[in-house]
Amino acid sequence: MQSSKSLRAAILSTALIASFGLATTAYSGDDHRHGGGKIPRYVVDPYWPKPLPNRWVTGEVGGICIDRQDHVFGINRRNVTTLEARVGKIAAPPVIEYDQAGGVVNAWGDPSVLPNAIHGCFVDHKNNLWIAGSGGGMVQKWSHDGKSLLLQIGNRTVCDGVGGACGEPGLNSSTETLNNPADIAVDPLTDEVYIADGYGNHRVVVFDANGKYLRQWGSAGTDPGQFAFVGGGHPHCVVMSEEGLLYVCDRGNDRIQVFDKKGTLVSIIPVKPGTGNVPAPDGTPGRMAVGSALDVAFSPKGQRYLLNVDTGNEVLWILDRNVRGGEIPPILGGFGSQGHNAGNFTLLHMIAVDSKGNLYTSETVDGRRLQKFVPMGKVSKRDTQTYMGSPHYEPFPDPEKGRK
Repeated sequence: MQSSKSLRAAILSTALIASFGLATTAYSGDDHRHGGGKIPRYVVDPYWPKPLPNRWVTGEVGGICIDRQDHVFGINRRNVTTLEARVGKIAAPPVIEYDQAGGVVNAWGDPSVLPNAIHGCFVDHKNNLWIAGSGGGMVQKWSHDGKSLLLQIGNRTVCDGVGGACGEPGLNSSTETLNNPADIAVDPLTDEVYIADGYGNHRVVVFDANGKYLRQWGSAGTDPGQFAFVGGGHPHCVVMSEEGLLYVCDRGNDRIQVFDKKGTLVSIIPVKPGTGNVPAPDGTPGRMAVGSALDVAFSPKGQRYLLNVDTGNEVLWILDRNVRGGEIPPILGGFGSQGHNAGNFTLLHMIAVDSKGNLYTSETVDGRRLQKFVPMGKVSKRDTQTYMGSPHYEPFPDPEKGRK
């Protein structure tokens, strides 16, 4: 008789193998130059995370990050629906720490102290947790267990806007406060803090380990080095590579901009241009959508692949960083589609990758959940089914077409 552990593994393996041809697709790129068409395959774990205790329910999961023990932090906004409250559900604590099996290790946070509309988190090399908030003017640094607030940059309710107001138009100039910041990265070599600031401002701003302003770059616009200023644009993520480059999500401009630590623009990676301005479901043109570059993460062991959150099309793209200097990393493949089933996305928002290569995603608005995707080898089959719902869908050409 099988043990419960081995039985669970067998069930999971069967479910994954049966379900996830559609979790892998090849989009573009020359087979010879980009790994012979071999693309990482990710398969959803439908049993992760485990059900929450105490009748808890999360609201919009504004951020996700991973600590040195591969524990996953999901930070949520606690916006319980009317129906959930009516049936006795209780808003979960804002910060929930999960182990690899999906069980709750710790949960904490006072909503009146944490940033408003928490958005984006980061665990630094000392295992401290950083949290931003897209509804105010600050970023906080907490001890790993949430018992001590170690540093606060900015003010919870006063922003770098006209008269201290939060949101657009931002002044993009304060050395003391922020304007609806979206994400954080900390340099392990210098302890410098890089902040994607934000939903009101349009800059990357850098502080030292004590919260002293050092430098900034960026402004509102569409030129290189600028960030979109309409339709929920702005710098939405800031992620540091092993080489010390900053990958900044320029959400409204459908691109990732790569900078060095001083703010010098190194390259621009377009991601499905036009996604930020696609037709509405009824065909109405010109709708400002949520964009195709909301967050990025790197695969472990050399960071060969760049994983990109395309929320406008509900696809998670895999880009190849193994290119010659100056070349744009091509999109090799992607997975996901609009929906609520395991492996689908509804307002895919932020992502994180652990040391084993497991991929974790967070969803906001109507998604309001976390998901885990397990790496399962590579594939070469050119699956053109994923992404069919997008107006920007471009399948591989049929090699047999046109032949006689």
